[in-house]
Amino acid sequence: MTKLLYEEGYTQNRELSWLRFDSRVLDEAKDPSVPLLERLKFVAIHVSNMDEFFAVRCGSLLEMKKLKPKEIDNKSGYHAKEQLDLIYREARHQYDKRTRIFRLIRRDMSAAGIQDLRVSDCTKEELKYLKRYFQAVIVPLISAEIVDSRHPMPMLKSETVYAACMLKHKNKETFAFARVPRNLSDIVGLPSSNGALRFVHTEDLVLEYLPTLFKGDTVSERLKFYITRSADVDADDEMFDDTKDYRQKMLKVLKERRHMGVLRLDVSRRPSARMYRYLVDSMDLESGELFETTLPMSMKYAFSLGSMLNETQKAEFLYPPYTPKLSPDFDYQSSLFDQVVQKDVLLSYPYESMDPFLLLIRQAASDPEVTSIKITIYRMARKAHLVDYLSQAAENGKDVDVLIELKARFDEQNNIDYSERLEDAGCTVMYGFEDYKVHSKICLITRMHGKKPQHVALIATGNFNENTARQYTDLAYLSARPGIVRDAAAFFNNMMLGRLDGSYRTLLVAPVSLKPKLLELIHREQAKGPKGKIVLKINSLTDEDLIRALKEAGDAGTQIDMIVRGICCILPEIPGKTDHIHVRSVVGRYLEHSRVYLFGSGTAERMYISSADFMTRNTEHRVEIAVPILDAGIRSEIHAYLDCYFRDNTKARRMKSDGRYTRIESSQPAFCAQDELMRTAKASTESIPMPQRRRSISAFKTVYHKETPKK
Repeated sequence: MTKLLYEEGYTQNRELSWLRFDSRVLDEAKDPSVPLLERLKFVAIHVSNMDEFFAVRCGSLLEMKKLKPKEIDNKSGYHAKEQLDLIYREARHQYDKRTRIFRLIRRDMSAAGIQDLRVSDCTKEELKYLKRYFQAVIVPLISAEIVDSRHPMPMLKSETVYAACMLKHKNKETFAFARVPRNLSDIVGLPSSNGALRFVHTEDLVLEYLPTLFKGDTVSERLKFYITRSADVDADDEMFDDTKDYRQKMLKVLKERRHMGVLRLDVSRRPSARMYRYLVDSMDLESGELFETTLPMSMKYAFSLGSMLNETQKAEFLYPPYTPKLSPDFDYQSSLFDQVVQKDVLLSYPYESMDPFLLLIRQAASDPEVTSIKITIYRMARKAHLVDYLSQAAENGKDVDVLIELKARFDEQNNIDYSERLEDAGCTVMYGFEDYKVHSKICLITRMHGKKPQHVALIATGNFNENTARQYTDLAYLSARPGIVRDAAAFFNNMMLGRLDGSYRTLLVAPVSLKPKLLELIHREQAKGPKGKIVLKINSLTDEDLIRALKEAGDAGTQIDMIVRGICCILPEIPGKTDHIHVRSVVGRYLEHSRVYLFGSGTAERMYISSADFMTRNTEHRVEIAVPILDAGIRSEIHAYLDCYFRDNTKARRMKSDGRYTRIESSQPAFCAQDELMRTAKASTESIPMPQRRRSISAFKTVYHKETPKK
């Protein structure tokens, strides 16, 4: 009988691994080489990451604790309660770490003339200004509430800041609160005559003047609080079976999520025994689920603070501005479709822009020879040009098939709204499968060249999201190779028919062929022993079968080098167990998101890029695609791309055998992969002669920004 993974002693719990990644994010916040306000953003990212972690993972574990209390995690041997206990303990350590780092950042900001003030720190004139602001701007947007026998506690919103107090109301002590408006800026700038940037937090202003909302009552205690509800609600649960329309079903799911249980409560100060008991009891919390924090409850202001700086301050306290470059592989004076028919092209975000792909869709929308556009969508920008161009294509008589995943967590409403708009424009809109999410990123454009159809496919590691393409590292492969476009067409046909079990010759498609092929390729390298080679760049590794296969390949001497951004359940470099497995993580200016699989070397090398991580949810419970990189020049590009990450000795960290991270020890000069990739993209663009570059950019702007004519 095969041992459970944890009994073999080379794996770790996925939740603790996730939290260790979050701790890495905090390390960037305290790194003095990172510009000051970028450090503040890393604190905000940590806050956001923890919100999602608690909502998604703790919600799932709490459900397991109730329904399957004895079930253990195969990678650590912990049951749900033990995992939750460890999570809450580690979270408290990270809260303390975050508080220390934030205090240092705030101190350095103040020294630099960026003063994050408490209301009590303000001058008399500033207090007059703030009081007028509160009365004129905030009061009309809030309503104060008391909680008693006639006024029951309403449904509090997750991830919303509340100002609360205990007050004497009609000779009785009661709980009262007001919600901090979410449609106002997090901060209120103060008038300044000396050029310093001084501001207070809107939430502190509401707390300060909260007593004025309860005239005639005596306030005895005040604090801010912030709740996190579980997001562990499944659209495929039988409780939603009574709704036939899928969009209505997802709206019902979103409504249900708003009523899920509270699993974390953040408070701005230690409450009195009475208020503590009231908060814990009214929200059905255990004592360990209450966290005290002195940080602002909302940290979103960190991303807008830069817009309030002068140019000198921006240069000192923010990363140097970088605009994604137009790929030099295209001549924007000509049809992009024609160029992809002639040669494969790789786009590397955010170093290069997503605009060429958007231009390709826009050109297709008005090309009389284009007959159809097919695309899968998982996440899109809040304002998506892609939707405009797909809609224009449908209005111009093209067949536009859009498979949009309404179950993309936290993007459900956005996707519901876009699905309605696309449908109104004449697109054929499909949704994902029951029990499966469609997470693949693929687009297929077809046109008739005379009587012969021509196809161009794009397969990417990341979403067709114009915003995240400027923030996440991803790769997008455009090709007209017969094997790729044939499989792409078969994929969309299968999706239209609701089939998950299609057959593909070139593409690897989960849940059908991706995992079996990966295991086959790992075993192939294992058979080569010390001559075998596996290189992976992924976001997470949790799949038990793949973990075991990698370990066995390492046992045979195969060299395995992995760049795993976040969760990594295999423990590397354990003597006698995972000696030949090496793991590093890179956290920097951009979120590492690209997935690359490389097996073997030389002519026997097999290279893929993919939308899938090495997680069971990706390999068995999602529709994913991996595409082989068949162009020798593009393989060389990706080799250079990976080499940058393995040379990185500034933002990279090596995972130790206990799952913790340590700096890369190197005698080489400091090297940052992301900086090098920005420099390379800029140099590639600048290598084009200036007159040609100007003509190409001018042509791009002319075509990209002009109105698409309707048929």
